[in-house]
Amino acid sequence: MNFPSLFFSISCRLPLLNIGRFFFFLAFSTLSLFKANSQEVSEEFKRITDSLIKAAPVTYQELDSILNPKRSDTTYMRFFDMESARKKYFIGQSYALNQLGRKYRDISDYSKAVALHEKALQAAVDANNLEFRVYSLNMLGVVYRRSDAIKIALDYNQEALELAESEENPSDGLKRSINVSLNSIGNLYSILKQYDIAIAQFKKSMALEKELGNKLGLAINYQNIGECLEYKGELEEALHYYRTSLDYNNEIDSDKGRVICKNSIAQIYIKQNKLAQALEILEPNLLAAESLGDMSIIAAININIGWALMELKQYAESEKYLVTGLEMSKKHHLPSYIAHAYNYLSKLYTYEGKYQNALEYYQMAEKFNEEINSEVNRRYINDLIIKYETEKKTNQIEALARENEFMNLRLRKKTNTLIIGALGMALLTFILYILYRQKELKNEKQILTLEQSMLRSQMNPHFLFNSLNSIKLYIINNEKKNAVHYLNKFSKLVRKILEASSLKEISLADELETIDLYMNIENIRFSHEINFTVRVDEPIDEHTVKIPSLILQPFLENALWHGLSSKEGEKKIHLHVSRENEKFIQISITDNGVGREASERIKESKVLKRKSIGIDITKERLANFSKDFENSFQVEIIDLYDSNKVALGTKVVLHIPTH
Repeated sequence: MNFPSLFFSISCRLPLLNIGRFFFFLAFSTLSLFKANSQEVSEEFKRITDSLIKAAPVTYQELDSILNPKRSDTTYMRFFDMESARKKYFIGQSYALNQLGRKYRDISDYSKAVALHEKALQAAVDANNLEFRVYSLNMLGVVYRRSDAIKIALDYNQEALELAESEENPSDGLKRSINVSLNSIGNLYSILKQYDIAIAQFKKSMALEKELGNKLGLAINYQNIGECLEYKGELEEALHYYRTSLDYNNEIDSDKGRVICKNSIAQIYIKQNKLAQALEILEPNLLAAESLGDMSIIAAININIGWALMELKQYAESEKYLVTGLEMSKKHHLPSYIAHAYNYLSKLYTYEGKYQNALEYYQMAEKFNEEINSEVNRRYINDLIIKYETEKKTNQIEALARENEFMNLRLRKKTNTLIIGALGMALLTFILYILYRQKELKNEKQILTLEQSMLRSQMNPHFLFNSLNSIKLYIINNEKKNAVHYLNKFSKLVRKILEASSLKEISLADELETIDLYMNIENIRFSHEINFTVRVDEPIDEHTVKIPSLILQPFLENALWHGLSSKEGEKKIHLHVSRENEKFIQISITDNGVGREASERIKESKVLKRKSIGIDITKERLANFSKDFENSFQVEIIDLYDSNKVALGTKVVLHIPTH
């Protein structure tokens, strides 16, 4: 059996927690409990009790919403139990008895806890209330698990789970009970070292707890999964789960949860030989652990303090803690703790050279381990496999019988089956091929449509007409040199657009040359007012970087006609190519135009509205091209403002993968 993750340690400089102090704490706790039991029940609580018994709520949640502040007070719960029994309100009696049972369980008085939970179960049966029957069965399972009675615990938790799942539309209370059952069964599998099965149970429970929004349940499940991972030796993963559990416990302000999680985290540090970090966590946790009053936790802490001190070679102090933990484990019948205490004492005496003592404690540890392991194995083989997997085995036998019958049938009709199978496979292959070809043709058609749309957007009649008209003006004005210069540029641009339209991708250098030609032509219409600049960062080789063809022109056109055409004064467009990381280059196009909001207002006021479809086509092309790349293309459009929220223009950023 693996040691529960309740490890605790203190600094080498901290004085020993002497035994006198410990027994003073026990005496003080007992005296406090006695005083609590002797106190008077307030008149207000008596009125609450009368009202609840008259109203007779039937769910745990209804009762707990009223009684929660007093459910840990044994005096009040005994009073509520007696009044409920006297007036035959068995549901209330079951609630009170279960709370009393939890109180005794948490101070490791397991015999009293069992007696109270059994009475609570009987009261739930008398009330014919499924929710409280399931709750009581689960509580009994938890108590028996704490005392290492694996078979009995499993019986109770399995019965609780089967009862809860028999309800077609379970209440939230029953759903919580299902989670408790799954969690408890997971803990039992963990004790049996069936860690993967245990984790599966905890994850089922966790999914249901998320549905209910129960943060306490999530904290418990994260803690339990962490323990399983720790037992498997996956320490870093376990540490992640412990920290998540601690976050939930801090959120719900659970003192006990915090103590357990911090000890678990410290335990990982001890196993990783990070003793200083472990001690930093555990030192302030000492008083918090004592105030809980749970003897199993305190026993484990004492044993683990001894273990930690032993690793620090503080043998005298280590022995005192180990002996204290051993005595407490014996007193409260904690077999696994007893075995671990013996084991550490044996190791301690070996370090000190006291080999006779070391041998004696080693033999006692082995005896306890053998008893625990043989008992666990016997129960696991005879009970878990036989009882809880009977249905699975029966199903397997039935499946084998059906398979045998089917095999005989196959032998008799082997020839026909082979022929039918071959024809079926051929038909299926043909159908799959047809579907594949249809998909390919659809993709090819989509690409062709996009290419045609792209070409139309690049070579739209307005652009061609206006460009030729601008060149014509040079001719009319007898500016032959300019006319020839721009006519050459125009023809070169048309040729490059036509060439690029047939290619899936081109070099960055070709794309930049194309847009330079485009901007030269368009600038004629703007009376050369556009200041267009291009900057390519040094590490980028324009000739080796490949990008989809003709993707920049629609963004430049948009900047010209929507951003700058309505702007007075200086007009700028800056194109910047940079290396974003190993897998991406970034192309940004920044204009100092009127901004998108102003552009929309201007557009709405015009009688003839210019509709830009080039950008939408480009985005579709990018999405289609990205299928062939490991990473996806992305386009960002950013509105630029100054500190007074005045528009400064627009920035388009293209994130283009290079492989």
